[in-house]
Amino acid sequence: MSFYDAVVPAYLQMLNSLTGLLTKAEAHCAAKKIDPSVLLGSRLFPDMLPLSKQIQLVSDFATKGCARLTHSEVRSNPDTEKTFEELRQRLAKTIDYVKSFKPEQFEGAESKDVTFPTGPDKTTTLKGQQFLSAFSLPNFYFHCATAHGILRHNGVEIGKRDFMGLN
Repeated sequence: MSFYDAVVPAYLQMLNSLTGLLTKAEAHCAAKKIDPSVLLGSRLFPDMLPLSKQIQLVSDFATKGCARLTHSEVRSNPDTEKTFEELRQRLAKTIDYVKSFKPEQFEGAESKDVTFPTGPDKTTTLKGQQFLSAFSLPNFYFHCATAHGILRHNGVEIGKRDFMGLN
């Protein structure tokens, strides 16, 4: 398996599944007469980030993961989304961005150094394989699973197949 095949399809699967989850969440709000901002601001616990931020972070980890692994410029993506539609648009832009990468851009990426911020005044450098498996994908999946958990906790009728993007 190429490194591209280990990276891009994983990001795309979950970005697409989250798009579907947001559509179901918006329909849930309409059916139950829930103000969408309430669900978008929901958290699993008070010290955790809300649903909208979980989606923004999923987008960031996919975007920055591809950029850092290919030594491309890391683009800025301000967190301004306040509606389901705006979040779906952000995911659509992220999907297009991830799809724009070509397999040859990832050649040798598993053994190249990847330097990334890990605090206000700190950076960490890992080899590409370690960056992907120990940092980028775990964070990406954490925020995907947390978004799913927030929606399920709030009564949106979704399950594992929705999370996997199979529905």
